[in-house]
Formats: sequence, structure tokens, C-alpha cells
Amino acid sequence: MDVLTIDFETYYDRGYSLSRMTMEEYIRDPRFEVIGVSVKVNQGKAVWCSGGKGAIAHFLGQYDWEASAALAHNAMFDMTIMAWHYGIRPKKIIDTLSMARALGHSSVSLKNLAQHFELGEKGTEVISALGVRRRHFLPSALDAYGMYCCKDSDLTYALFLCLLADFPKSELDLVDLTIRMFTEPTLQLDMAGLEAYRDSIAEEKARLLQNDTIAKADVMSGPKLAELLTSLGVNPPTKISPTTNKETWAFAKTDEKFKALLDHPDLIVQQLVAARLGLKSTIAETRTQRFLDIAKRAGQCFLDPVIPIPLRYYAAHTGRWGGDDKINMQNVPRGSALKRAIVAPPDCLVIDCDSSQIEARMLAWMAGQDDLVSAFEKGEDVYKDMAGDIYEIPLEDITKPQRFVGKTTILGAGYGMGGLKFQGALRNSTPSVIMDLESCEAIIATYRKKYTKIPALWRDAQRAVVAMSRNASVPLGPDGVLSVEGSKGIKLPNGLYLRYPNLVKVKEVDDDGDATGAVNYVYDSYKGKTVVPVKLYGGKLVENICQALARIVIGEQLILASKKLKIAMTVHDALTAVVHKDNADEMMAFMQATMKTRPSWAKGLPLSCEAKIGVSYGGV
Repeated sequence: MDVLTIDFETYYDRGYSLSRMTMEEYIRDPRFEVIGVSVKVNQGKAVWCSGGKGAIAHFLGQYDWEASAALAHNAMFDMTIMAWHYGIRPKKIIDTLSMARALGHSSVSLKNLAQHFELGEKGTEVISALGVRRRHFLPSALDAYGMYCCKDSDLTYALFLCLLADFPKSELDLVDLTIRMFTEPTLQLDMAGLEAYRDSIAEEKARLLQNDTIAKADVMSGPKLAELLTSLGVNPPTKISPTTNKETWAFAKTDEKFKALLDHPDLIVQQLVAARLGLKSTIAETRTQRFLDIAKRAGQCFLDPVIPIPLRYYAAHTGRWGGDDKINMQNVPRGSALKRAIVAPPDCLVIDCDSSQIEARMLAWMAGQDDLVSAFEKGEDVYKDMAGDIYEIPLEDITKPQRFVGKTTILGAGYGMGGLKFQGALRNSTPSVIMDLESCEAIIATYRKKYTKIPALWRDAQRAVVAMSRNASVPLGPDGVLSVEGSKGIKLPNGLYLRYPNLVKVKEVDDDGDATGAVNYVYDSYKGKTVVPVKLYGGKLVENICQALARIVIGEQLILASKKLKIAMTVHDALTAVVHKDNADEMMAFMQATMKTRPSWAKGLPLSCEAKIGVSYGGV
């Protein structure tokens, strides 16, 4: 298969650019214009073409895209232009930006990667193209721009060869599928439903302001705001103050659980939180309008109001997907009007299939906790079983609230959580459970006594942390699944690594700078250009590994499912597909079988899933 490296150069100005707009907005905007494009066939010379839409279409039409792999750096951009403006859908999509991200490069710009691999310098001609339409380029300037574009194609291809040596083929398939969720969308938006929801938000806001339901004195007072939220059935989030070490309300702009209430199904809750944060709009308002704008713009490239699904491949340290293009599809609230407004095309249905308790199952399997693995495999109620040990009563006598405590224990205590943190998890759960610290510590002790191999795994993982800091190796987990390779990190079954750059031992100090005697291990994490030290310990490493392995499982299932299904998106441990009504039952059965398929490297891993089907993503 030929590799066709492609790079588009497009018009931009100070008000119209990717730095100010989403990719979807930019490419669908009436101001969009291709200045030129370069194509490089395998190792051949890159060729430049500049002209109107017809000329570009003719140039691109000379290449056999349907039988070739299309390569680009930030391929979502270039492949979207090809698909939406020229109707070209290559056989394979390859993205060096995604590859670099998965291989642990902290800066994934073409410029920095080219410098890192000593491939040459990226040009700067794009800077002088600011605000210049194609017809306004002087011939010499356009020639220079073409040389710049061809150089980018050369750098991208050379970078691809550098990255390919360490990049697994299966992950190339996932990059391709992820980008196609955006470039070849299938899910649509119910504009009438979105407009009705937008209007209901506006009406509710007007009513609240008119009736003075949201008084500034109330929302700015922590206790009064907590009382208001409680009266609306919301458990006010709390945190431990770093200054007093006491529990306090988590009502700040940096408190994620509080900000998440901006997306609460109750519009009053949304407005209370927005007022506290000093915001004019809630997440629900802005996201609803964004969905409506996407649906309206869709007419420029599609006949139907489709919603491209922008996902960032390998967004998290553990390899999981994340939201992109300012639309985080990973956190659309369950049961929300927004979720219900995402619908299947006519004569089609949406299948949403979610792996059941995959992290808890992965943890039990990783630790060799065979009794828990067997219980999962047999479909037993492990939450009720845990509650039976906690409350020391027969399973038939377990109440619903008691089972919920058992569930919280199974899902929360597996990574070394202590009594205080468990107490907070219960309090901040839905429904909220208030329990004294002594009882919480007793529950944690019961869990660790019941499942002794899980704490043993934490201890093994702590030895792995120490070993990595010393550039040494130790065994960890089931034979043949993981490989602790010193400072390189932990090699995963898909050939990629969990990486912990500059992992070192540090001594803990108190607020006065005095040593406390405690020892921690920290590694460098990059937040943009800022390096942030992150603590690593046995329980945290186990959590990272379980999440990384769960992501590999869902990735393998995604590839398998795509053989028969059009996968519209993946959210956490779920796959969403669009199927025709006529074969919906058959495809539903195939999806469920796929999501229960164990990877070859995970013999005995107890997988299960829950699948729903309906006309909308939120209605399944």
C-alpha cells in the first residue's frame, strides 16, 4: 500500500484561525480557502498545487486514495478537509501527531519533533501568509509557500519512519478509527429538541432572576449555598482544606466536582453554581448552543445535521481517549437533554455497549484474586457479597443502601484508599452516605482482609516504583502481560509503555520546610509547557496499570467491532455504533459478543457488558 503524505495550507487571519475557533468551525466557515496542498508518494518528491477548488480537486484526483494510506501531522485537520470539501476518504489514515503522543513525547508539534529527531528545520513562511488570500500572493511568495508546504510533507514522512519502529500496528488501526469518527460522522442532532432545551434554560433563568431565587448573599455564603443545594437533592461537594486540614466546602473554580454541577439536569442547580462562580452561562447553555451551531453548519458539507465526534487519541497518561475541539463527548451527562438530542439517522438505531465493572474485574485478575475473578465470571452480585462481610449479615438480608456501600467499596478501595478518603467518597456519592471515620476504616480493613492478594499487588507495585527509579526491573502482575523495564517504564501488551519520566525519590517536608521523615516518589507530568511533579506509589501504579489495560481491551474490541459495525464514538469503556433497523438485533448480538471477547494476553479475564439500543444516544 502506498503512503501518500499530504499537507494543506489554508487562509487564516487574526480573527479567523484555529487558535480562535474549533476545527469544525474553521473548516466549515464561509471564509475557508485552500491556498495550496502538497502530496508526497512514499519517499518520492513532494508535489505542490495551488489553485481554485476545481484545480485542487483535479490534482488530488490523480492519486489512488482509496487504495492508499494518507499520512499527515495532525491528520484530523487534513483528512477533514479532504473528506468534507473534496469527498476523499483514504483506505487508511495515519497521524504522526497521535503516534508521537502515544510514544511519550512531551511536545508533539512538527517543529519540535523534527528537531528532536534531527530531521531538519521547519520553515516559517506560514507566518507571512497571515491575512493573505490565494489571489493576493505574489508569484514568488506563492512559490516559497509551496516549498514550505513540501518541506512539511518531507518532514512528516521522515518523522513517520522514525516513529513507526516503536509504534504497534494495532494502534495505527485505532488512530485511523478515531479520526474517522470526526471526518466521517454518522450521528445526527435533533435541532428541534436542542432548541426546546435552549429555550427552557432561558425561561428558567429569567424566572429565577425575576423571583430573586438566586440571591447573591446566599450563593456567596458557603453554608447557605450548601443548604440550597441540599434542598434540591444535591450533595454539596467537600474537600480537605490544605491550610486547616479540616473539611470545607468545595465551591471554588478549581473544584471539579462543583464545576460539574454546571451540567446538572436541574436548571436551578446549574444557575446557582454559575452565580457562585460568577459565570454568565452554564455548561449546558454553551454546549447546547454549540450543538445547534454545529447542526446548522453541517448543511455546508452534509445533507443532514451530523455531529462530528472529535476525540483525542491517547489523551491520558494511561492511553485513554479524551475530548477535543472544545466538545468533550466524554462527559455529556447521563440522561440529559443534550444526550437525547444525539440521534441515529433515519431508519437507523444507536447501540451503546458498556463494559461492566471493567477496572474492578481487571484488578481482581491482575492480582490473582481468584475468588473475586470467579464471582465476576459467574455473574454473582459481588457488591452484595462485600456488603455481607461489612455488615456481617446474610446476603438475603442486605438492604439497598447496604449494597451501595458494598459497591462503593469494591469500586473504590482497590487502589489503596484509606478510611478518610473512603469516608469522603461515600459522602460525595449519589446517594450520599454519611458514616463515621472509625466505621470507614473498619470497612477498608474488611476489604483488605477479604481480598488479600490485592494489597499484595500494591506492595509488588511499590517495589516496581522503586525499581524504575533505580533503572532496574522486577516482576509484576500475571506472567507475560507486563514488563517493568527500568526507567523506560512498564511495557504493556500492545507494545506501548506506561512512562514515568524522571522518576525520583524525594523527602516530604512540612509547611515550614522541615523534613517529616516520609519518602515519596514523583515523576514529571506535562501540563502544556509546564512540568508538574506527580506522586507515584504502589496503589496509584496499580490504578494506572488497570486503566491502561482496560483501555487496551476496549481498543481491541473497537477494532474487532469495526469489521461489521460503523463505530460512531467511544466514551470511557463503551462503544457506540449506528446500525440499520433491519439488522439491529443481529448487530446488537455481535456487539455484545465482541465486548465479551477476551484479548489473547488476558486468559481468564472475566469480561461482561451491558448493551442498549434506541433512536437516540440518550434514549438507549
